[in-house]
Amino acid sequence: MNGEPVTADITERAFAKVNLTLEILGKRRDGYHNLASVMQTVDLFDEISIERTDDIVVNCDDDGISPESNLALKAANVLKQHAGTEFGATINIKKQIPISAGLGGGSTDAAATLRGLNRLWALGLSVEQLTEIAAGVGSDVPFLVRGGTALVQGRGEDVTPIAPAKIPKILILSPDIVLADPAVKTASVFAQVNESMYTSGNLSHKLAARIRSGGDCPPEFFYNKFGTIAEELFPGWNSHRDQLMGLGASDVVMCGAGPSMFVVPPSKELGTAWQLLLTAVHGKRAYLVDPAPAGTDF
Repeated sequence: MNGEPVTADITERAFAKVNLTLEILGKRRDGYHNLASVMQTVDLFDEISIERTDDIVVNCDDDGISPESNLALKAANVLKQHAGTEFGATINIKKQIPISAGLGGGSTDAAATLRGLNRLWALGLSVEQLTEIAAGVGSDVPFLVRGGTALVQGRGEDVTPIAPAKIPKILILSPDIVLADPAVKTASVFAQVNESMYTSGNLSHKLAARIRSGGDCPPEFFYNKFGTIAEELFPGWNSHRDQLMGLGASDVVMCGAGPSMFVVPPSKELGTAWQLLLTAVHGKRAYLVDPAPAGTDF
């Protein structure tokens, strides 16, 4: 412990993410898959407020997330065990990120919980230490501890931060597709992976190198292998994509394990118009967002 625990409430923003690339390299002995992905946080966020209490309690304003399946609860317990502290906390989550949408909502809440408790409990852990702990919580959590732009490999534990990607605006469409069991959505998506879907990871490494060298980030470099089986995974997905393309969008990319999708509009004005049409006219959940920079407060 590096200091006295904080008595005031802690507030953290938990940013959503998109995968600019997502490649599946092969299956691991532990049953997970090795991935290569360029990830980017965006400024659609949940708000996490944390206060000191005797026990660890997680409250969420979305009834669709059961307390026992909430990754924030798992993150708090993993960190408490790692730190060997007797402190507790009440963690209150205000959701804005759609759940089970491929935007990392549960994972980013867990990452924000790790950051917030590190401050609340005055643990003094570095971002590298928090990232290592995060690997025991969930695959996207290590990246989301810091956020920004990064090349992510392994099952998600190998995070290499890179320079901010030069992307002006991102338009996310999160279709209202009913999932059989949202709690196991990602696992059920990965269960559909077969060897024919494996790639070398070159696309992710090429995009990461381009961003790292200060180059632009053209959408034709974006890629998500799950997009090739999107309609099989989420019946009706293609109709949502076609509606987006009907507005003039091209290079529509699935977000993570779906079913959300994103495009980079040619201009802010077009992005605003598309978002307005999708929400006001078609009744869709659509978000025009900026890339969110990496966090620095740990």
